[in-house]
Amino acid sequence: MIGKRGLAALLLVLGLELGGVAFLAGQGMEWRQDAVQVNEAVQSVQAGWGELESHENCTDLDYVVVDLDGRVLFRTKMGLSESINQAVIHRDTVLDLWAGGVAVGKILVYNDSGQAFGLWRKRAAAVLAAAILLQGAACVGYLAYLERVVVKPFHKLEGFAERVAGGDLDIPLEMDRQNLFGAFTESFDLMRAELKKAREAEAKANASKKELVAKLSHDIKTPVASIKAAAEVGEALADTERGRENYGQIIQKADQINGLITNLFTATLEELQQLTVAPEDMGSQELEYILGNADYRRRAVIPAVPECLLYADRLRLQQVFDNIFANSYKYADTEIEVGVRREGDCLAVSVEDYGGGVKEGELPLLKEKFKRGENAEKIEGVGLGLFIADYFMEGMQGKLSVQNGKDGLRVTVMIALSGTIAFHEGMMQDGGGLAIDLREI
Repeated sequence: MIGKRGLAALLLVLGLELGGVAFLAGQGMEWRQDAVQVNEAVQSVQAGWGELESHENCTDLDYVVVDLDGRVLFRTKMGLSESINQAVIHRDTVLDLWAGGVAVGKILVYNDSGQAFGLWRKRAAAVLAAAILLQGAACVGYLAYLERVVVKPFHKLEGFAERVAGGDLDIPLEMDRQNLFGAFTESFDLMRAELKKAREAEAKANASKKELVAKLSHDIKTPVASIKAAAEVGEALADTERGRENYGQIIQKADQINGLITNLFTATLEELQQLTVAPEDMGSQELEYILGNADYRRRAVIPAVPECLLYADRLRLQQVFDNIFANSYKYADTEIEVGVRREGDCLAVSVEDYGGGVKEGELPLLKEKFKRGENAEKIEGVGLGLFIADYFMEGMQGKLSVQNGKDGLRVTVMIALSGTIAFHEGMMQDGGGLAIDLREI
């Protein structure tokens, strides 16, 4: 980039050239002639006065010779002044010619100094004009350079600031480290990155809190339901009216607590925008522990799991099977049959009860939010277990399906095998994790 001194020198030279052009334009023509050649011309004409027909010009000057009556006796070329009046007007040199001590005529020496000076002045002006144009082009180029290295980066910063103010912190600010403002723009991009980290940390903290409240609310419903069931048994077996009233109050309070928990769970889930799913490689032997942990009532026999490498989030996969087994306990309350098999690029885990299943028309609705079958009308629940489980499986590039089996409802979980993942269109990956958008819940 041109410094201040270079720019000052460029402007100084430009000023000098403009001054030179103005000086040349204001100068008058010079009318001086070469006196030596003029004398040579006069001497040669006087020496051959009687033989002017054969006279030869021995100088570089042009001239006309006239007698005392004004008749032209000799001319070097046409177009010259042929009378004294014309010569005076043109400022030609007029000298007397002598022969034998007597004036015999005059020589009119053509003055071409003005024409020569004019030609020189035009050439000088052309050179100066070319230099000015060249320097003008250099100035235009310099302005274009400033536009590219100074103005455009600031325009980019303006648009970048608008995007940051609008909350778009994902697009980095393009920078040229060789540019004068490279470090300056880099500091703005560092600010964007730090703002993004801070916003992500804040969103993650808020989501964790809301998710914790939602999970606790969901988990508390199970013991409350057990308390209510025990109170109902106690009420039926009570011997006194006082005892039945006490058990009735317990049932009433359990219903109240269950309603409040349902409201809290629904409100928290409504506000929860994202549940993060971070799948990674895990051994299939961990799946046996997850299934056993989900079957806390020991209603199922967990089969051997084939040796393979799965692509899943341990925590979310545990939640998926927790919801599936909890639904089976709640709606069927029977023994559970678990099957594990390889299907293509997935490990299929099926969980089937003996509760008779649901109507075929209700099967597509079971994975939707707040949807349950007709057999669940008198059973506490909000219809979100399979909906959340389905979203978790999508986040792990797997699949969850619901069918009617031979004797009851069968839920099949397709867990992707590691190394065979085909990312679904529309999914977003960030550092190996996927974010399941629940804003429509």
